[in-house]
Amino acid sequence: MAVSPQSFLDLPDIKKLRSGKVREVFDLGETLLFVATDRLSAFDVILPDPIPHKGAVLNQLSAFWFKRFSKVKNHFVTANFDEFPKELQAFRPQLAGRSMIVRKTKPLPVECVVRGYLAGSGWKEYQESQSVCGIKLPSGLKLASQLPEPIFTPATKSDTGHDLNIDMNECRQILGNEMAERVCDLSFQMANSKLAVTCTKSPLTWATSPSTGMACSLHSACLPGSGLPAGARYSPEFAVRRWSTSVHG
Repeated sequence: MAVSPQSFLDLPDIKKLRSGKVREVFDLGETLLFVATDRLSAFDVILPDPIPHKGAVLNQLSAFWFKRFSKVKNHFVTANFDEFPKELQAFRPQLAGRSMIVRKTKPLPVECVVRGYLAGSGWKEYQESQSVCGIKLPSGLKLASQLPEPIFTPATKSDTGHDLNIDMNECRQILGNEMAERVCDLSFQMANSKLAVTCTKSPLTWATSPSTGMACSLHSACLPGSGLPAGARYSPEFAVRRWSTSVHG
């Protein structure tokens, strides 16, 4: 039986704070309710045809990585609907599997990206300057080339339009030296942990962005993009090699 995708959501008597490209955000007082819809977003544009169950998959991937990185203070509370507050129990059909309760945080104005391969905006920048975010790279690299070692390539977060890649000096100016070094270190730790998990399943990780926020003045907190298809590019390694060979000979 065909299942209708869930594109938009309103919950009677539950205050909605905003509708993002994919998620609906509701205010529960001390916490927030994140609901992952089936909307499809590409390059900051919401496409017209949603995909059934996409939101549930996205939500469960998020929950998996938040639990995996539980030693890193983050905003995640629970994705188990049975643990949701009473006022949400009537909405089980709309929420179960595709929602989570999170703590309120103040996001950092920088997105943290660790790259292992040359793709996306990194490839574009390399073609222009043979560098990515101020990090000089060897000549002769091709699209999807593996980098000599993973690199930290931060970007500024923007409410509209694409994020803008910045170098580490700009990152320090925005966050301060201590916080910039801390999120860089955490990003590498999380990226290495993701690789240890995903490589056992044979995908190749191109780039991963453990977005960060502030849970309190001295703690960084993981936010939704960590390890997701939207925040981490995964491909079967054999497919990337075959595609790269066919394109570049």
